[in-house]
Amino acid sequence: MYRLDETTLAREFDWMYGHGVDGVVMAMVSEVLRLSSEERDQLTRATCRINAGRGAAIISVGAESTLVAVRHAKVAEDAGADAIMAIPPTTAACGDDELLAYYESLFDSISIPVVVQDASGYVGRPMSLGMQADLLTRFGERVMYKPEATPIGPRLSALRDLTGGRAHIFEGTGGIALVDSHARGAKATMPGADMCWALVQLWAALERGDRRRVDAINGPLTSIIALQNSLDAFLAVEKHLLVRQGVFRNELVRGPLAYRLDVETRREVDRLFDLLVAACAA
Repeated sequence: MYRLDETTLAREFDWMYGHGVDGVVMAMVSEVLRLSSEERDQLTRATCRINAGRGAAIISVGAESTLVAVRHAKVAEDAGADAIMAIPPTTAACGDDELLAYYESLFDSISIPVVVQDASGYVGRPMSLGMQADLLTRFGERVMYKPEATPIGPRLSALRDLTGGRAHIFEGTGGIALVDSHARGAKATMPGADMCWALVQLWAALERGDRRRVDAINGPLTSIIALQNSLDAFLAVEKHLLVRQGVFRNELVRGPLAYRLDVETRREVDRLFDLLVAACAA
């Protein structure tokens, strides 16, 4: 029987804030899509309660129907979330009109900001940039973006230009595209928790223009992320590294699973992680 381990969740938050993060995101690259609605409610409320007063809390609410997504959005706002984030439905190849209606319903149901997540690098197909830009025209500064469709860099720049530079864009590929995305105007990044300390240092180096430190950290970091080529691969590597760092107690992932770490991949992850630790300590 699985249950939400709030003690470990609190320890994870303590650990992340100890490394200088600005907030927490209960995002799609997690086990959120494998939870029941009741479990998602419990996780949302626990996240907002444990996080209160420490930084921003953003809750993923994407679902296969507008009705369910709106339900999750209302629970998140009631729990005290600072914003929600929503992927489009993954089982329907929706056109622009349907997607626009989906996101409009989310904006109309709550008063907090909405991060529009184009997670087509993992699920679905890319959303049109025109539709995404139209949301900013309709809902103003409540609209933020996490573009992950390929090619990531050119599409980020196109979205930036379509919105006249007004789009608040998060880099959202675990940090593998952070250096390029920062150069194109990304305002922040939403990486996994496992290497948050490295991303904090990388962002600081980018902001001050320290190219030598950027290159030193970015090499091993992106090599690790390159091994995370699916949703389940992200979960496997992230949980392995969180256990290694004493944050998690186990590497359990709710199945069925499409990927498990084999011995050789685990060894390579550990080798690269040691290089990353050394680069950040230098």
